[in-house]
Amino acid sequence: MKISEVPNDTGITEGGREIRYAVDESGLYSPVGSTGWEPVNIANSLAWEKIRQEVAATVTAIESGRLSPLAYYMALNQMDSALLAGYAGISRWRVRLHLKPFFFRRLNSKALARYADLFNINPDDLRRGKLFPPSYPPIITEPSR
Repeated sequence: MKISEVPNDTGITEGGREIRYAVDESGLYSPVGSTGWEPVNIANSLAWEKIRQEVAATVTAIESGRLSPLAYYMALNQMDSALLAGYAGISRWRVRLHLKPFFFRRLNSKALARYADLFNINPDDLRRGKLFPPSYPPIITEPSR
């Protein structure tokens, strides 16, 4: 693709720019700023919608007492128990136990601090189950057609 053909469709970048590589006048690939490309914007919007649905389902499970608040932050950060265990330095089976409200309420302060530090939140907020507003993650508008 030539530099003049680099797409600049508005959408997911919300005014930001992405780097694309295109062929310049001398036939060499050069980095070019682009505000987006409609197919990529649509795919990213669909992916974020799926993530929002998963987060909403997790919130419902937390409110019904089936999961601990830890599950919310895992869903929000697109993590599974193995990934969280690796980052937190806690065994996978313990992370799975901590996803259950019974065991989460009995977490010691050291483990709670590890999780809170990882998610960049206050340990007291994690223990109380303080969740972000329902519109989080941010809603990305559909690209104009």
